[in-house]
Amino acid sequence: MGLNKMEAQPLTIRPSADQAIVWANDRLYLLDQRILPNETVYIELQSAVDTARAIRDMVVRGAPAIGITAAFGVVLAARDSFHAAPDSWHDRIVTDLQALADSRPTAVNLFWALERMKRVVTEIGDEDPEPRLLQEALLIHQEDVAANRAMGEFGASLIESPTSVITHCNAGALATGGYGTALGVVRSAHAAGRIHMVYADETRPWLQGSRLTAWELAQDRIPVTLLTDGAAASRMAQGGIGWIIVGSDRIAANGDVANKIGTYNLAVAAKYHGVKVMVAAPTSTIDMAVRSGKEIPIESRDPAEILQCGGQRVGAAGVDAWNPVFDVTPAALVDAIVTEKGVVLSPDSQKMAELMAR
Repeated sequence: MGLNKMEAQPLTIRPSADQAIVWANDRLYLLDQRILPNETVYIELQSAVDTARAIRDMVVRGAPAIGITAAFGVVLAARDSFHAAPDSWHDRIVTDLQALADSRPTAVNLFWALERMKRVVTEIGDEDPEPRLLQEALLIHQEDVAANRAMGEFGASLIESPTSVITHCNAGALATGGYGTALGVVRSAHAAGRIHMVYADETRPWLQGSRLTAWELAQDRIPVTLLTDGAAASRMAQGGIGWIIVGSDRIAANGDVANKIGTYNLAVAAKYHGVKVMVAAPTSTIDMAVRSGKEIPIESRDPAEILQCGGQRVGAAGVDAWNPVFDVTPAALVDAIVTEKGVVLSPDSQKMAELMAR
């Protein structure tokens, strides 16, 4: 069944960014981020195939959230495989696991979560695998929220005096299991009186900053002002911006950071204007097998996302579009990487290795 044909199922929870991924009634529910902020609708998922499609179609996005969703997708895959063939479910589940792995190429948390779930699969014998896998998926979810809260405190401690900040895309609760990475830092810092205004880039072409980040901050009563993506440098030139605070989809072993397209622009402008750059991400986002950002696969999406807006074509007829989803910010432009294990200042290969060895 396609996602668009699914009927939202009623849940006894209030829709919120901190409840964007919900396991209830033996099913997975995702708050549909494609239609926020105008509608708060949960989509019910009962198979790994539908879960993979939800990831690919941007119902859920953000590296940690993708990983958590995929973990629950493995639970659904195991349920279907075991019910179809109890004696050969280990063999049958392989196809569903591959479908989940193929859903998005850049967010390393997806592969981290799948590998963790696969290890559990290999530990299960002939018994029903669902209870044990569900326990692991719930643990991954809980650990992510705890990590985000720790990151929030670490990141907030770097902001020494009240200031304004700029963020890009959405690295809030919606992009995680709850609380958020970059916006987790913002939430903690605002509560401590260290941030008095957040400037959110609109983030073309999916407008995650406009639709999602601004919505989250407004829900938390944190002052937020929207910027077009091209206005951030001019705003920095006006003064009063202490930090750029963003998340990440993959961090290389040398500290290079892959994040939403436009992050690199921000970092270059920040360097010129003397504004510091903070990247908040869990250690599951750090890929020590990738030596530098040059080795990170960058997803490209349909050019129509650039050539159209609201279903109406805005690009001239016959014109093509280049639509990479992410860019890579060199470690030399990053002042701090904040993780649940602690902070790496002026990251490089040695410092990243020391962090991961903790």
